[in-house]
Amino acid sequence: MRRFVPFLVVVVLLSLSAPLIAADAATNFKTKCAVCHGANGSGDTPMGKKMGVKALGSAEVQKQSDAVLTEVITKGKAKMPAYGGKMTPDEIKALVAHIRSLAKK
Repeated sequence: MRRFVPFLVVVVLLSLSAPLIAADAATNFKTKCAVCHGANGSGDTPMGKKMGVKALGSAEVQKQSDAVLTEVITKGKAKMPAYGGKMTPDEIKALVAHIRSLAKK
């Protein structure tokens, strides 16, 4: 029984943290990405149009692997800044999941 209690505590804490990670991803997207990519990821912003950003929900972006999206966020691409020093790997992973949620149905 003693070994089970710590395990149960970890499971409960992890289950409670999942919504927080999703909220952080939405907040990070809003504060770091939406200026160019737009609130809905369409790229339909003055800066996005000027820079020619792709719609994040497009098939072209969505077909890229999580590893590629992670690398772009981490290292930057063209005029997009690198966020590897500003976000943790877990935050970047959550941001990739948020980008996946923008896929056009």
